Amino acid sequence: MMGHAGMAALAVRYLRPAGPPAPGARPPDPMPRPALRAVRADEQPPPPPGELRRVLGRFASGVTVITAPGAGGEPPAGFACQSFASLSLDPPLVVFMVGRTSTTWPRIARAGVFCVNILGAGQGALCRAFAASGAQSADKFAGVRHSPAPVTGSPLLAGAPAWVDCEIHAVHTGGDHLIVVGRVEALGAEEDRDREGDEGAERSEGRDADQDGPLVFHRSTFGTFAAFDA
Repeated sequence: MMGHAGMAALAVRYLRPAGPPAPGARPPDPMPRPALRAVRADEQPPPPPGELRRVLGRFASGVTVITAPGAGGEPPAGFACQSFASLSLDPPLVVFMVGRTSTTWPRIARAGVFCVNILGAGQGALCRAFAASGAQSADKFAGVRHSPAPVTGSPLLAGAPAWVDCEIHAVHTGGDHLIVVGRVEALGAEEDRDREGDEGAERSEGRDADQDGPLVFHRSTFGTFAAFDA
Protein backbone atom coordinates (compact mmCIF):
# COMPACT_ATOMS: atom_id res chain seq x y z
CA MET A 1 0.00 0.00 0.00
CA MET A 2 1.30 3.46 -0.89
CA GLY A 3 2.20 5.42 2.25
CA HIS A 4 1.50 9.04 3.08
CA ALA A 5 4.80 10.22 1.59
CA GLY A 6 4.08 8.36 -1.65
CA MET A 7 0.59 9.79 -1.94
CA ALA A 8 1.91 13.29 -1.27
CA ALA A 9 4.60 12.85 -3.93
CA LEU A 10 1.97 11.67 -6.40
CA ALA A 11 -0.18 14.73 -5.71
CA VAL A 12 2.83 16.99 -6.08
CA ARG A 13 3.80 15.45 -9.43
CA TYR A 14 0.26 15.81 -10.73
CA LEU A 15 -0.24 19.40 -9.65
CA ARG A 16 3.21 20.85 -10.32
CA PRO A 17 3.19 23.19 -13.36
CA ALA A 18 4.92 21.69 -16.39
CA GLY A 19 8.34 23.17 -17.15
CA PRO A 20 10.27 26.02 -15.52
CA PRO A 21 8.86 29.56 -15.22
CA ALA A 22 9.03 31.66 -18.36
CA PRO A 23 12.39 33.42 -18.77
CA GLY A 24 12.28 36.89 -17.23
CA ALA A 25 8.95 36.23 -15.51
CA ARG A 26 8.37 38.75 -12.74
CA PRO A 27 6.68 37.84 -9.44
CA PRO A 28 3.19 39.28 -8.90
CA ASP A 29 3.00 42.80 -7.49
CA PRO A 30 2.00 42.20 -3.84
CA MET A 31 0.28 45.59 -3.52
CA PRO A 32 -1.34 46.64 -6.83
CA ARG A 33 -2.77 50.15 -6.81
CA PRO A 34 -6.56 50.49 -7.11
CA ALA A 35 -7.99 52.05 -10.24
CA LEU A 36 -9.44 55.54 -9.71
CA ARG A 37 -12.39 57.09 -11.52
CA ALA A 38 -14.33 60.31 -11.45
CA VAL A 39 -17.62 60.34 -9.50
CA ARG A 40 -20.63 61.55 -11.45
CA ALA A 41 -22.62 64.45 -10.03
CA ASP A 42 -25.83 62.36 -10.08
CA GLU A 43 -24.21 59.24 -8.60
CA GLN A 44 -25.81 57.84 -5.46
CA PRO A 45 -23.49 57.43 -2.45
CA PRO A 46 -22.53 53.82 -1.68
CA PRO A 47 -24.07 51.94 1.25
CA PRO A 48 -22.22 52.65 4.51
CA PRO A 49 -19.75 49.98 5.69
CA GLY A 50 -21.89 49.12 8.70
CA GLU A 51 -24.85 48.31 6.49
CA LEU A 52 -22.69 46.15 4.25
CA ARG A 53 -21.46 44.20 7.27
CA ARG A 54 -25.00 43.78 8.62
CA VAL A 55 -26.45 42.41 5.39
CA LEU A 56 -23.49 40.38 4.12
CA GLY A 57 -23.04 38.87 7.57
CA ARG A 58 -26.08 36.74 6.74
CA PHE A 59 -23.91 34.82 4.29
CA ALA A 60 -22.41 31.82 6.07
CA SER A 61 -18.92 30.72 5.13
CA GLY A 62 -16.27 28.23 6.10
CA VAL A 63 -13.14 29.33 7.94
CA THR A 64 -9.47 28.85 7.09
CA VAL A 65 -6.06 29.82 8.37
CA ILE A 66 -3.67 31.00 5.67
CA THR A 67 -0.04 30.26 6.59
CA ALA A 68 3.35 30.87 4.99
CA PRO A 69 6.93 30.00 5.91
CA GLY A 70 9.23 32.70 7.15
CA ALA A 71 11.32 34.39 4.47
CA GLY A 72 14.81 35.72 5.12
CA GLY A 73 14.94 34.55 8.72
CA GLU A 74 11.43 35.76 9.59
CA PRO A 75 9.11 33.56 11.69
CA PRO A 76 6.19 31.89 9.90
CA ALA A 77 3.12 34.00 9.17
CA GLY A 78 -0.57 33.22 9.41
CA PHE A 79 -4.02 34.77 9.69
CA ALA A 80 -7.63 33.61 9.92
CA CYS A 81 -9.52 34.01 6.65
CA GLN A 82 -13.15 33.35 5.72
CA SER A 83 -12.85 34.93 2.26
CA PHE A 84 -11.55 31.82 0.50
CA ALA A 85 -12.88 29.93 -2.51
CA SER A 86 -11.91 27.59 -5.32
CA LEU A 87 -11.41 29.42 -8.61
CA SER A 88 -10.39 27.03 -11.40
CA LEU A 89 -9.91 23.31 -11.98
CA ASP A 90 -7.64 23.65 -15.02
CA PRO A 91 -5.25 25.14 -14.13
CA PRO A 92 -5.89 24.40 -10.44
CA LEU A 93 -6.39 27.79 -8.78
CA VAL A 94 -7.83 29.04 -5.48
CA VAL A 95 -8.38 32.58 -4.23
CA PHE A 96 -8.47 34.43 -0.92
CA MET A 97 -8.99 38.07 0.00
CA VAL A 98 -6.94 40.05 2.51
CA GLY A 99 -7.20 43.63 3.71
CA ARG A 100 -4.71 46.15 2.35
CA THR A 101 -3.85 47.17 5.92
CA SER A 102 -2.97 43.61 6.96
CA THR A 103 0.42 43.38 8.66
CA THR A 104 0.61 39.65 7.87
CA TRP A 105 0.10 39.86 4.11
CA PRO A 106 3.49 41.48 3.32
CA ARG A 107 5.22 38.54 5.02
CA ILE A 108 3.18 36.02 3.01
CA ALA A 109 3.92 37.99 -0.16
CA ARG A 110 7.65 37.87 0.56
CA ALA A 111 7.45 34.09 0.98
CA GLY A 112 5.66 33.79 -2.39
CA VAL A 113 3.75 30.71 -1.21
CA PHE A 114 1.03 29.80 1.26
CA CYS A 115 -1.02 26.93 2.66
CA VAL A 116 -4.78 27.08 3.22
CA ASN A 117 -5.69 25.18 6.40
CA ILE A 118 -9.43 24.43 6.31
CA LEU A 119 -10.72 24.32 9.89
CA GLY A 120 -13.09 21.88 11.53
CA ALA A 121 -15.90 22.57 13.99
CA GLY A 122 -13.73 22.06 17.07
CA GLN A 123 -11.10 24.59 16.03
CA GLY A 124 -12.79 27.86 16.98
CA ALA A 125 -10.11 28.68 19.57
CA LEU A 126 -7.39 28.10 16.97
CA CYS A 127 -9.18 30.45 14.58
CA ARG A 128 -9.46 33.17 17.24
CA ALA A 129 -5.73 32.94 17.95
CA PHE A 130 -4.93 33.56 14.28
CA ALA A 131 -7.59 36.28 13.97
CA ALA A 132 -5.58 38.56 16.27
CA SER A 133 -3.77 41.39 14.51
CA GLY A 134 -0.14 40.61 13.75
CA ALA A 135 0.81 43.74 15.68
CA GLN A 136 -1.05 42.44 18.75
CA SER A 137 0.31 38.88 18.74
CA ALA A 138 4.03 38.23 19.15
CA ASP A 139 3.78 34.60 17.99
CA LYS A 140 0.49 33.15 16.73
CA PHE A 141 2.17 29.75 16.37
CA ALA A 142 3.11 29.47 20.06
CA GLY A 143 1.81 26.11 21.28
CA VAL A 144 0.35 25.22 17.86
CA ARG A 145 1.68 21.97 16.41
CA HIS A 146 2.39 22.10 12.70
CA SER A 147 4.50 20.45 10.03
CA PRO A 148 5.78 21.71 6.65
CA ALA A 149 3.42 21.35 3.69
CA PRO A 150 4.93 18.99 1.09
CA VAL A 151 5.82 21.51 -1.63
CA THR A 152 6.07 25.02 -0.21
CA GLY A 153 7.04 24.23 3.38
CA SER A 154 4.22 26.44 4.66
CA PRO A 155 2.91 25.48 8.12
CA LEU A 156 0.32 22.72 7.90
CA LEU A 157 -1.62 22.97 11.17
CA ALA A 158 -2.16 19.77 13.13
CA GLY A 159 -5.78 18.68 13.13
CA ALA A 160 -6.88 20.62 10.05
CA PRO A 161 -9.39 18.39 8.20
CA ALA A 162 -8.07 19.59 4.81
CA TRP A 163 -5.26 21.69 3.37
CA VAL A 164 -4.23 23.26 0.06
CA ASP A 165 -0.55 24.02 -0.64
CA CYS A 166 -0.10 26.92 -3.10
CA GLU A 167 2.25 29.26 -4.90
CA ILE A 168 1.14 32.88 -5.34
CA HIS A 169 -0.05 33.11 -8.94
CA ALA A 170 -1.43 36.66 -9.15
CA VAL A 171 -2.56 39.55 -6.95
CA HIS A 172 -5.41 41.87 -8.01
CA THR A 173 -6.83 45.00 -6.45
CA GLY A 174 -10.30 44.86 -4.91
CA GLY A 175 -11.11 48.15 -3.20
CA ASP A 176 -9.78 48.08 0.35
CA HIS A 177 -8.81 44.42 -0.11
CA LEU A 178 -6.41 42.44 -2.27
CA ILE A 179 -7.49 39.39 -4.29
CA VAL A 180 -4.76 36.76 -4.06
CA VAL A 181 -4.83 33.90 -6.56
CA GLY A 182 -2.85 30.78 -5.71
CA ARG A 183 -1.82 27.94 -7.98
CA VAL A 184 -2.41 24.61 -6.22
CA GLU A 185 0.76 22.53 -5.90
CA ALA A 186 -0.55 19.83 -3.53
CA LEU A 187 -3.59 19.22 -1.35
CA GLY A 188 -5.09 16.65 0.96
CA ALA A 189 -7.91 15.81 3.36
CA GLU A 190 -8.34 13.77 6.51
CA GLU A 191 -9.85 10.80 4.65
CA ASP A 192 -6.62 10.54 2.63
CA ARG A 193 -4.68 9.87 5.82
CA ASP A 194 -7.32 7.36 6.96
CA ARG A 195 -6.93 5.39 3.72
CA GLU A 196 -3.16 5.39 4.10
CA GLY A 197 -3.34 4.14 7.69
CA ASP A 198 -1.39 7.01 9.27
CA GLU A 199 -1.17 6.88 13.05
CA GLY A 200 -0.51 9.47 15.71
CA ALA A 201 -1.98 12.50 17.41
CA GLU A 202 -2.32 14.56 14.24
CA ARG A 203 -4.48 11.90 12.62
CA SER A 204 -6.68 11.73 15.74
CA GLU A 205 -7.07 15.52 15.88
CA GLY A 206 -7.89 15.76 12.20
CA ARG A 207 -10.39 12.90 12.36
CA ASP A 208 -12.19 14.49 15.32
CA ALA A 209 -12.38 17.89 13.60
CA ASP A 210 -13.56 16.31 10.34
CA GLN A 211 -16.23 14.12 11.97
CA ASP A 212 -17.75 17.16 13.66
CA GLY A 213 -18.05 18.91 10.29
CA PRO A 214 -16.62 22.25 9.18
CA LEU A 215 -16.23 25.37 11.26
CA VAL A 216 -18.83 27.85 10.00
CA PHE A 217 -18.92 31.63 10.47
CA HIS A 218 -22.28 33.43 10.39
CA ARG A 219 -23.24 36.86 11.74
CA SER A 220 -19.95 37.20 13.66
CA THR A 221 -20.48 33.84 15.38
CA PHE A 222 -18.90 30.42 14.96
CA GLY A 223 -21.16 27.44 14.36
CA THR A 224 -21.34 23.99 12.80
CA PHE A 225 -23.00 22.38 9.80
CA ALA A 226 -25.89 19.91 10.06
CA ALA A 227 -27.01 17.97 6.98
CA PHE A 228 -30.69 17.43 6.18
CA ASP A 229 -31.92 13.89 6.79
CA ALA A 230 -31.94 11.90 3.55
